[in-house]
Amino acid sequence: MNRSESVFGNMQPSSVQRKAVRSKAKYQKKFGDDSKADYSAVVVPNEYIGDMLGVSNIAIGSAAPGTAEGFDKEKGIIVGNIRMGFGHYRISMAIASAANHMGYKPYWMDLNSYKQTTCTKVISAQNDLYSTGSRLSQKSRLFNRIVWEPLNYEGFRQLTYNSGDQKNAELMAPVFANVPKDIPVVATHVWPAQAALHADMRYVVNAIPDNWPMALHFAEGSIHTVQTHYAYQGYRICNGMAKDKVLSPMPEDNLVYTGHYIDHELVANIEEDCRRRLERKAQGKPMRFLLTIGGAGAQKEIFAAIINELMPAVREKKAALYVNIGDYMNVWDDLKKMCPDIGMSTTTHFNNWNDTVKFAGDALDGDVEGIHLFCHDNIFEAVYATNLLMRSCDVLVTKPSELAFYPVPKLFIKRIGGHEQWGAIHSAEIGDGTLECRDIPHTLQMINLFLEDHTTLEGMCGCIVRNKENGIYDGAYEVVRIAMEMKNS
Repeated sequence: MNRSESVFGNMQPSSVQRKAVRSKAKYQKKFGDDSKADYSAVVVPNEYIGDMLGVSNIAIGSAAPGTAEGFDKEKGIIVGNIRMGFGHYRISMAIASAANHMGYKPYWMDLNSYKQTTCTKVISAQNDLYSTGSRLSQKSRLFNRIVWEPLNYEGFRQLTYNSGDQKNAELMAPVFANVPKDIPVVATHVWPAQAALHADMRYVVNAIPDNWPMALHFAEGSIHTVQTHYAYQGYRICNGMAKDKVLSPMPEDNLVYTGHYIDHELVANIEEDCRRRLERKAQGKPMRFLLTIGGAGAQKEIFAAIINELMPAVREKKAALYVNIGDYMNVWDDLKKMCPDIGMSTTTHFNNWNDTVKFAGDALDGDVEGIHLFCHDNIFEAVYATNLLMRSCDVLVTKPSELAFYPVPKLFIKRIGGHEQWGAIHSAEIGDGTLECRDIPHTLQMINLFLEDHTTLEGMCGCIVRNKENGIYDGAYEVVRIAMEMKNS
């Protein structure tokens, strides 16, 4: 089946199809063609989040060709992902957490981690391009306005973009050569979904991350899930995906609204965590702000401005800061230059996972003062540290990325890419986050509003509890249920 020719009955122009073929040929020439490879697939321990989430890794090509070992064909479920920033890893962790809680065995399959394969070489090349563009968009307003915003907002939205991705994904299929075909796959990026379908995996769920409908995310043959009703309507009619042309809609059984993809550990403790937040506020304890710097390491200037603004409140024990810089140690060097007083008030938690886990646990009921800065070279720890710290923080400060959907009071700083603004809009509408603060003065205004009044935090905590009652944060459970029902039915 040539999936680059049409999408849900909407034919691609012949010029678009030819361009897709040339794109695949370019990558084949550059990285080789391993379509005949018989890569082994072996389940191995995940040393970092394996115990917490019950997840194991799928190692590709580490054993004799044709080998398939360690799979639980009854309870196994594959979480297919890539590292492109931190977002897709974080959603994958939510799916794995829910699957583990529901009694299934999640397998972590990162298509960007098999360095010997054409699959990973193609993904890494595109990831490098995206990361470069993301950083450049933060340095050049002209580039952001003319190139980056239009690409992320309208370029990826167009149906024609899907054709090239589908063709390139044919090069990713060989990594599934010996993965059992009847184990369900939940993909948290479209490429693993497309690759799984090209490899004839039988049960594929495509967990779409964004609230802005884009044809980029289509993987026809899978069940597509979305986190919001807005996204459902946009995807169902392929809204704006061929400019003003009215397109054939998605079949109703191809698209499901699930709610937000959230870890079981966070959903299960919503009421208690919100109670603690309000109790700390009532008792005048330092308000805890969690600043999370994503995988691109961008927006340092905004975070530095926040830290400098809050430094007097930190000294007066009116505020405390958690700063997670992910796996970007260079950000710490930059912050020390941009925030002259940060070193005097900061406790560092570097590459000591046990220390980070203990701090996060102690902070739930204990007191926290000063600034605590976290950095972990390992990608699993770098991402999951935010999840652990989220429960004991009062306010999460983040761009409106995948974290826009998490059940914690949120302050949204300026987006990276036009599609992200719709995450902030959704969050503000359901009451668990602020509007997008598009410049530093408005960001600092909102910081002080959280710090000085009671209604902002109280209102968001109340909405979060009610949202849970309405099932808004149950998306990860629903995605797992859909995947397993595909198989069992």
